[in-house]
Amino acid sequence: MVSGFALLAGLLGALLGAAVAWPLWRAGSRGSFVACVLVLAVSTPALYLVIGTPQALDPQQRRAPQSLDEGIARLRQALDEQPQRADGWALLAQSELARGNTAQALQAYEQAVRLAPDEPTLLVEAAQARAQAAPDRRFDDQAVAWLRHALEVSPEAERAAWLLGIAQRQRGQDADAARTWEALLPRLEPGAAQALREQIGIARQQAGLPPLPAPAAARTLTVQVALDPDFASRVRLAGDTTVFVIARIPGGPPMPVAVEKHALQDLPLTVTLDDGDSPMPTQKLSALDEVEVLARLSASGNAMPQEGDIATAPVRVRLPAEAPVSLSIGAR
Repeated sequence: MVSGFALLAGLLGALLGAAVAWPLWRAGSRGSFVACVLVLAVSTPALYLVIGTPQALDPQQRRAPQSLDEGIARLRQALDEQPQRADGWALLAQSELARGNTAQALQAYEQAVRLAPDEPTLLVEAAQARAQAAPDRRFDDQAVAWLRHALEVSPEAERAAWLLGIAQRQRGQDADAARTWEALLPRLEPGAAQALREQIGIARQQAGLPPLPAPAAARTLTVQVALDPDFASRVRLAGDTTVFVIARIPGGPPMPVAVEKHALQDLPLTVTLDDGDSPMPTQKLSALDEVEVLARLSASGNAMPQEGDIATAPVRVRLPAEAPVSLSIGAR
């Protein structure tokens, strides 16, 4: 059976996302929020996936609910039969929030957290709902406790860290908020990181701390790739041949830390490899002091080396590189 939390994380998480936004409950986003929850709550297949009860697909239930109220009524009926489904209570909480029933939503969240106290996605959603329900949009002690526990269970939970920082700022704990957000910075994409750095700067100023040091310049690597003229005159290459430009850890695994894919017709070409070219979010080009660079022709178009591929000899480069790296494919 499909995991209820996986379904909620996919559908509701896409809605409330981990992207940095201030404030997360801004009124301008509420229309899409309500629409998403309404579709989820009144969908018979969604009810079946979350609650997992065959009754959701019996002849009486095959007709799609005609309103959000009817969808919620069906969900409550299913929960009466299976009250131990934390994911069902979480869905009920989101649905009640969509129609403005704050008290019922918070009760459903409390029930969900009681049943699944170590589910970080649920803890974050429940904490945010408590803040949404508060007249001043503040995170109370219970919400803060849930956010802290979410980070204990899942230290990489970005939205939990972001919201905890907001809660700390609300309480005048600006230095704590700055530390919470600074720990989050390395895991964010450049645009989100820059937005968060601005908030950190405000928090540090309010705390009487010096400004956050400027980020180190992003490391990039410029690579020039061409076909060796003698090789090009001797060998006929298929028009759909692919050119891969690769940087990897010297002596390390074959998985690139940065790679770009181009067509044979693009040669000669110049590329600039950076963190955006990394296939592994946990291994960035900017984190390395040295890389091995090569270019490879692939008839299959497969990123993994295949028999018959033609590659340049790897060139070891110290970062940051002072000059472009020149690679000649087919050179002897």
